[in-house]
Amino acid sequence: QVQVVESGGGLVQAGGSLRLSCAASGRTFSSYVMGWFRQAPGKEREFVAAISRSGGSTYYEDSVKGRFTISRDNAKNTVYLQMNSLKPEDTAVYYCAVDPKRLYYSGSYYYTGEADYWGQGTQVTVSS
Repeated sequence: QVQVVESGGGLVQAGGSLRLSCAASGRTFSSYVMGWFRQAPGKEREFVAAISRSGGSTYYEDSVKGRFTISRDNAKNTVYLQMNSLKPEDTAVYYCAVDPKRLYYSGSYYYTGEADYWGQGTQVTVSS
């Protein structure tokens, strides 16, 4: 069993920044692909970002490219999501995912919203 714990959410004004952290225990952390998803009120959970086991490859949803950065520290068993230039539409509960599942289609990867383990979520609220 893997325990996943997110932290770092909060209330921020538009244009501000937040850094989310996610600590995962269990098997060797470096063997996990890690991801971040979010769910806004009344909407389905959506993919935000993912990072490969070594940290050498990253993937982003189009609306966060250039504003969000995913990174990991395998020595600390932690993955981060640095969020800059936040917008009110970024308001959501952010979830950390262990080994998120994806499909390859027509030259691109699509994350299905499934993962082996999930955290409990952390609320991010961006005020206008």
